[in-house]
Amino acid sequence: MKTRISWKEKLKKEARIVDIPPRMTKRFGTGKMLIPSPLDIDVLIRKVKKGKLVTQGQIRRKLAKKYGVKVTCPLTTGIFLRIIAEAAEEDLRKSERQVTPYWRVIKDDGSLNPKFPGGVELQAKRLREEGHIILEGRWKKPPRVKDFEKYLQEL
Repeated sequence: MKTRISWKEKLKKEARIVDIPPRMTKRFGTGKMLIPSPLDIDVLIRKVKKGKLVTQGQIRRKLAKKYGVKVTCPLTTGIFLRIIAEAAEEDLRKSERQVTPYWRVIKDDGSLNPKFPGGVELQAKRLREEGHIILEGRWKKPPRVKDFEKYLQEL
């Protein structure tokens, strides 16, 4: 019988640099792409101060620059954000005080992430607690942070 791996253990993957896959060249062109380490993403999120926000795009651009590549893989970045969020919730259940504030990460258009633990409802609750106004989603779009651009933090 397999033992279940904790979310924190899933954070320990190594970063890799690969050629941009052919199916992604239309979007990104040719060159090198970073498959990020969850811990690289985690470090960046931990720098986001209370009341501030960061977009997934900002994280991807910062990591691409750090590793000297053209782009950071958007798919794995999204997957690793979910792992980071689940690990943070695991830590909160253990009453740990220093957790990664994953709820401060929003999509590039200011919308909330339905794949985070507790869905957009929990992310919205945490952001409201930090003073943000959340606009309700319309036409199947998730809620978003009002005037999110004013709260973006440089990474």
